[in-house]
Amino acid sequence: MLFKCTFALNFNAFNKMNKEQKTRYLLPALACLVILAGVGYYYFFTSFTGRSETSYVYLDDNDNYDSLMHKLEPIAQKHCYHAFSTLARHSSLVDHVRSGRYEVKPSIGALQLFRHIKNGLQEPLDLTVPSVRTMDDLAGALGQKLMLDSAELAKAFASQEFCQKYGYDTLTLPAMFIPNTYEMYWTVSLEGLMKYMQKENKKFWDDDRTAKAAQLKLTPVQVVTLASIVDEETANNGEKPMIAGMYYNRLMLRDAEYPEGMPLQADPTIKFAWKQFALKRIYNNLLHINSPFNTYRFPGLPPGPIRIPSVAGIDAVLNMVHHNYIYMCAKEDFSGTHNFANNYAEHMANARRYAEALNQHGIK
Repeated sequence: MLFKCTFALNFNAFNKMNKEQKTRYLLPALACLVILAGVGYYYFFTSFTGRSETSYVYLDDNDNYDSLMHKLEPIAQKHCYHAFSTLARHSSLVDHVRSGRYEVKPSIGALQLFRHIKNGLQEPLDLTVPSVRTMDDLAGALGQKLMLDSAELAKAFASQEFCQKYGYDTLTLPAMFIPNTYEMYWTVSLEGLMKYMQKENKKFWDDDRTAKAAQLKLTPVQVVTLASIVDEETANNGEKPMIAGMYYNRLMLRDAEYPEGMPLQADPTIKFAWKQFALKRIYNNLLHINSPFNTYRFPGLPPGPIRIPSVAGIDAVLNMVHHNYIYMCAKEDFSGTHNFANNYAEHMANARRYAEALNQHGIK
C-alpha cells in the first residue's frame, strides 16, 4: 500500500497564520509521516520470518534471483517477502546472486537480510571433521556439510599429485585431518579447505606434541598411524595409553627372533586391508593378504593411518604408559578392555578364555 501526502505551503503565509491555523496544517503532516514510518517499519524491519528459531538459506553457484526468491518464500512473512523483492528488483541482486549460507534470525528484517545477501555476508558454520575409517567416508561427510561435491573430494583424495601439494601421499593424507570442530564458510573451495586443514594441523602439532613425538623417535605421521590402530582396538580412552605402550614395545623390539622388529600383528590392520570393518574374529586364512597394511606379514608400522584417529588416540600415543607388555587380548567379559601379558604362554591363556567366550556367545 502506498501513501502519498502532498502539502503545498506558502511559508510566508504560514508564518502569518495563528497557532490554531498552523496546528491544522501540521497535524495531518505529522500523521502522514508517522503512518509512512510505521508502514516502512512494518515492511522492512519487522521479523522477516516471524519464526522463533533461526533459519538458513543456502545459495550455490547455480542459484539466480528466481531461485533465491523461491527459497525465501517458505520462510518469509508475506509483507517482508514483498519488501525484499522490491529492494532486490531495484538493485544489482537481480543479476548477481552471491552464493553462501545466509542466516535468517528471528530478529532480522527484510532490509538487513537484503543487505547481507546482496553483499555476500554469509554466516560461517561449525564444521566437524569426523574420526572415520576411510577418505571416501570423509569425502561423504564433508560433502554433506560444505558446498563441495563429495565425489570430487574423493577423487582429489585419491590423487597422488593432489596429496603431494600438501606434503602427503594418498596413504598418509588421513594424518593431515585432525578431528576437531572448525569455523569456516559453506562456500569454501577445495584448495581453501586443504590450506585451512594444513594450518590447523601445524597448530595442533605444537612444540609440546612435536617434542614428545621426537622423544619416541616417531614422526607426527607415524604417531597418527599408531594412534589409528589404538583407536580401532578400543573406544576406552582410559586404556588407550596402555595399548599404545604395548604396540610401541613391539615396534621397538629388536632381538635374535625379530631382527627387524616384532610384527605389530594388529587385527584392525587386517580389517582395513580387506576393507571388511565388521569382522568380529580374525581367522588364519585372512592373515595372508598381500597388503602393506598386513601387520602380521610386514614388520613396522603400516604405510599410513587406518582411520582418522581421535585426538584422544593421538595423545594416548604421545603420553603412552611405558611397561614391558608385548601381548594383549580382549577380555572375555566383552567390556571392551584387554588382558596384557609379557610372555607368550600367559597371552595364550588369555586368548583361550576369550575364544571360549566368543564360542559361547555364537560369535563367528
